Amino acid sequence: MDIANAQKEVDNWIKEHGVRYFNELTNMAQLTEEVGEVARIIARRYGEQSEKESDKDKDLGEELADVLFVLLCLANQTGTDLQEAFDKRMNKKAKRDHDRHHNNEKLK
Repeated sequence: MDIANAQKEVDNWIKEHGVRYFNELTNMAQLTEEVGEVARIIARRYGEQSEKESDKDKDLGEELADVLFVLLCLANQTGTDLQEAFDKRMNKKAKRDHDRHHNNEKLK
């Protein structure tokens, strides 16, 4: 599924199952909360913190999907074509950073 279709799917879900989009500030706070849940899993599962028993059943993919869902909500409600923005950003990064990382001694 491409990003444009994902935005449509989220919008359809809001229309069918939700009452309306939460306002932008609420969704920004919700996005921050969801990113925090991802950070908690990464810090404990892949970082140096020990993983609590209650966190071991957390699914990283599901938490990342929660982040994506709220991000798509924000894009929809602000009229942002995320597919277009993503494609534009990837082109810019490809041109700007083509050799940048290959020449980074820290990555060798």
